[in-house]
Amino acid sequence: MSDYIIETNHLTKQYGEQKSVANLNIHVRQGRIYGLLGRNGAGKTTTMKMLLNLTLPTSGEVRIFGQDMRTEAQKILPRIGSLIESPGFYPNLTGTENLKLFADLRGVPQRNAVKNTLELVGLPYKDKKLFAQYSLGMKQRLAIALAVMHDPELLILDEPINGLDPIGIAEVRSFIRALCTERGKTILISSHILSEIALLADDIGIIDHGVLLEELSLKELEKKNSKYAHFIVSDTARAARLLEKHLNMFNFYVEDQQSLRLHDMALPVSAITRLFIENGIDVSEAHTCEDTLEDYFKKITGGVGIA
Repeated sequence: MSDYIIETNHLTKQYGEQKSVANLNIHVRQGRIYGLLGRNGAGKTTTMKMLLNLTLPTSGEVRIFGQDMRTEAQKILPRIGSLIESPGFYPNLTGTENLKLFADLRGVPQRNAVKNTLELVGLPYKDKKLFAQYSLGMKQRLAIALAVMHDPELLILDEPINGLDPIGIAEVRSFIRALCTERGKTILISSHILSEIALLADDIGIIDHGVLLEELSLKELEKKNSKYAHFIVSDTARAARLLEKHLNMFNFYVEDQQSLRLHDMALPVSAITRLFIENGIDVSEAHTCEDTLEDYFKKITGGVGIA
């Protein structure tokens, strides 16, 4: 029996010559929030559609709750709530009326499911306001309400904070975290907003051009954000020789003729600066830096960062 709620094995989706998703292996653990992070067009939505059997993979395997989605979809899907793109709510109905309609269509058994779900997402029950009059944040809350109305064990949410203002983002983030910590839901969430994933997820998968580049816990990712000393000097070649000969330091990177990054932090920056000056090297800048999550994302994707 697998320890993972979601597990994919070389999952691939190809359109003609183009691979939208290539040999993807993700592992989502029970009771945790897994953030699938990548730029727009990286393959996040295609991956989620394959997980939900909305798009058939070209090759590879999807296992959810330890079962093969190809043969056990009818058993698996009722245990999942999802938000992929925008649900087809009726603009001339209220939020309550929309949810009641979907509850009837889906045969949701709980008598007070609509009322309880609206309370859960912080929306009023039997409110007079039509869906067309909802703010974007309220619309997103109603979409999440639809995903959780049947009390699923697993939630798959594609860009649930996309387009929200900062207050709306904070509200939805808090709600998603509460679903995991207070309700015991396992959640897979995708986003192109790195800072939000860092605030929300327990585990992170970084996808770029359909390829999973990294999969690790947030704590492991934070450990990779190394501190270093950055120097602007008159002669980096001589500075490098001094570090090696006098201090036995080799973990540094010469960026150009004047810029040097030292990743060995055994000595204070002031002591190294003094060594350079005493040996005739002018130091115009010397300070301690720390890589951010975005720096790490840039480094492994080989490109510009994301929001």
